Amino acid sequence: MRIYLAADHAGFELKDKLISFLKDLGYEVEDKGALSYNEDDDYPDFVKLIADEVGKDPKAKGIVIGKSGQGEAMCANRVKGVRAVVFYAGPMDIIRLSRQHNDTNVLSLAAGFLDEEEAKVAVKTWIETPFSGDERHVRRIAKLDN
Repeated sequence: MRIYLAADHAGFELKDKLISFLKDLGYEVEDKGALSYNEDDDYPDFVKLIADEVGKDPKAKGIVIGKSGQGEAMCANRVKGVRAVVFYAGPMDIIRLSRQHNDTNVLSLAAGFLDEEEAKVAVKTWIETPFSGDERHVRRIAKLDN
């Protein structure tokens, strides 16, 4: 599975840690930026690159990271075929249900509200939780793209 990562300045440090974490787990990882820290960068410049890749490849996943994760998810969700979920701490059931019921393919993390360990648990849970494939969930996802 190919996993794309991107972050603006608020998520830059966490992104680099997650790239190492994912590579250690054996995943193929591609960093879409920011490739250097710039406090004046804009998240859509990086998130759009991931959303386009994930929207084209049903097997790909994307992880985007910003201060709250909200804008990043909004940006990603504008691309057909992308289903982004925001996680800024709380029960892991949020992550599990996003995969089981909604087959999310982009995880938007709130670096301003998560520490490194919480982010790693969220990422691992999200990647390892399968989509249920239940007819009702397939039907609902199809309606999103129509």
